[in-house]
Amino acid sequence: MPNKMEETPKQEIPTKIGNWHDRNYKLMLLIPLGLLVASIIIISSFYATHGDFFNKDISLTGGTSATIYDKENAEQLKVDLADKLEGIHTREIYDLVTREQKAIIIQTKADGETTKKVLEEYFGHELNEENSSFEFTGSSLSESFQKQLLIAILIAFFFMAIVVFIIFRTAIPSAAVIISAFADIVMTLALVDIFGMQMSTAGIVAFLMLIGYSVDTDILLTTRLLKRDEGSLNNRIMGAFKTGTTMTLTSLLAVTVALFVVSSFSVILTQIFTVLVIGLAFDLVNTWITNVSILKWYVEHKEKKR
Repeated sequence: MPNKMEETPKQEIPTKIGNWHDRNYKLMLLIPLGLLVASIIIISSFYATHGDFFNKDISLTGGTSATIYDKENAEQLKVDLADKLEGIHTREIYDLVTREQKAIIIQTKADGETTKKVLEEYFGHELNEENSSFEFTGSSLSESFQKQLLIAILIAFFFMAIVVFIIFRTAIPSAAVIISAFADIVMTLALVDIFGMQMSTAGIVAFLMLIGYSVDTDILLTTRLLKRDEGSLNNRIMGAFKTGTTMTLTSLLAVTVALFVVSSFSVILTQIFTVLVIGLAFDLVNTWITNVSILKWYVEHKEKKR
């Protein structure tokens, strides 16, 4: 008798959750749908205003990157030189251990000669190899590299879709996986636009990585629901949820910690980790609301026909 009384609460909690989800899972689709529609509106508005889907740094537009080994206020320098250097962007670099400022990075669309002349006038001394470094990227090379990266993302997404269809051989579950991955990318891009981040080649590579992160939990979920018969539908969803959220939250925690560690000294890694943190957070919504709801709807409809 005591054993039965002890087991009862453990059985009631999943049942209550399952009953609540049975009643509301279709309504829950409005949450990711609203986010997706809002994201598309934001991206469309950004494109109408700026003529592109996101802000680009000099690695995608061409320009000059100057590193000055001195302690300067990045924001003040940006304000002072805004009318002299086109598209100027500044950033301070700190020592990882001591947190002492080591340098300042100035990025601008201006050519190298103009940038060096303006900075020498501003600092009041000659800039040489001992106190600075300059890198110039041509616009044609940057545009070519950008096109290649975007094509790589499209190809990766295309082959991902093919693999998913081959694995499940069913239109709706396969489409649900693709929709979730697409929503992750669109929502992340919308938030990047809201934050005003200047995307570099590293940022585009991060979106390529996000496709892989997005699909793994979706495939796990779809496999559990369609190719396994372990208990009720809700039990299979719960089992996939426990495993999938553990995977995503572990990755999210690791990437978040890495973001805080590298934010003071690596622009490239900071951008990659920022995109991944945003994308993984949205992946939790799109996998466990969007994909779960579509799959549950599909499986229940399929079982009714039997």
